[in-house]
Amino acid sequence: MSMFLFLKVHAQEEKTDQDTPKVRTKTGYATYYHRKFEGRRTSSGKRYRSENLTAAHRSLPFGTIVTVTNLSNGKTINVEVNDRGPFTKRYIIDVSESAAKYLGIYGKGNSKVEISYDTSGV
Repeated sequence: MSMFLFLKVHAQEEKTDQDTPKVRTKTGYATYYHRKFEGRRTSSGKRYRSENLTAAHRSLPFGTIVTVTNLSNGKTINVEVNDRGPFTKRYIIDVSESAAKYLGIYGKGNSKVEISYDTSGV
């Protein structure tokens, strides 16, 4: 009987480990979409809208929520990946115009950022 109790406790521990989020963080530069892309289809098939909080990333699955923090002013925002890019190694993420305005990137062109996201579903 004690053997069954051990197995039950062990199974519960494994389930808890799987529920623990695994967050990955990267630091690099971010830029934002130019207005000429307004209304164009993204790689996910959705249309780009500058007022939405979306982003482009080279490899994260579409729908991944990424927390972007501007390291120069500490502002943070969550964006949803719905496109591929940026296609230069200098940048790690492209954000929508409204996200760039909130982060304080808009008008500057780019800024050093930290991105973080949950890797348990990736």
